[in-house]
Amino acid sequence: MRQTSSILFIAVDSLIPIRGKSMPGLDEFTATLDHQGIPAVWLTSRSRLQFDEPRRKLGHAHPFIAEDGCAACLPEDYFHLRPESNLSKSQKASTIRLGRFTCIPVAESLPAATEALETLSADTGVPVVPLRSLSLRELVQNTGLPEREAELTRQRDFDEVFFFAGVSNQDIQRFLAEARNRKLQLRQHGVFWSAAIGASTQRCIRDLSKLYDRALRQHAHTVGVATEDLSQGLFPFCERTILLTQRDPDSYSRGLAPNPRAQGLELRALDLWDRVIEAISTKS
Repeated sequence: MRQTSSILFIAVDSLIPIRGKSMPGLDEFTATLDHQGIPAVWLTSRSRLQFDEPRRKLGHAHPFIAEDGCAACLPEDYFHLRPESNLSKSQKASTIRLGRFTCIPVAESLPAATEALETLSADTGVPVVPLRSLSLRELVQNTGLPEREAELTRQRDFDEVFFFAGVSNQDIQRFLAEARNRKLQLRQHGVFWSAAIGASTQRCIRDLSKLYDRALRQHAHTVGVATEDLSQGLFPFCERTILLTQRDPDSYSRGLAPNPRAQGLELRALDLWDRVIEAISTKS
């Protein structure tokens, strides 16, 4: 691993939508980062299986944080970590093997979230529909995706994706309140929700940062890059931040006067990714 002063953590769900094309220039930006030796960790609400193809198409060869902070997934031999074995049932492995990736699990693996969700639904009387309970035809109808992509939406490692079935907003709020009491994390993504136990983007970033620092033998600053809709789930855990905004970036940056390490860039600028590279290189 080449020496670098920064590690990027990029929230990519808005840049790489499930439907439609990815943000123009993202593949070239990814290649430029690799050429300059700057690691870029991608963050997504999607699962390991869902995210594999977009990563390969865009040439991303670094770790990613999956399922809204449920786990950090590392390409094979990235940090030369090995999955742990010979653990008792009561012990939680610090690394596990999932497909082609060595993963650092943060949340509890399925079926823990599934069982907690079912119990919560029964206790509150608020009906929910997990995607894994649908037929493939129903899944396609509800997601609006082709069969293969629709099937991947429910193949999860840690969280359970579901939607509410014909309930009032009052019932949903009651359900959410009880979930908080039970430490069940519910995250909304349009009409769908996900349920997880123990997910933490902060811990994923912390664990990966420690691994990078150990590999580099020095501290590399964490730089968060996100659009406005995803920034709140990332920026509090990074030392520097770059907001990709559709607002006037100058007015955004002026509003951040107490934090000189935060910067805004215009999302639709033709030279956006060049500006991001420049912002990363700027010492502050």
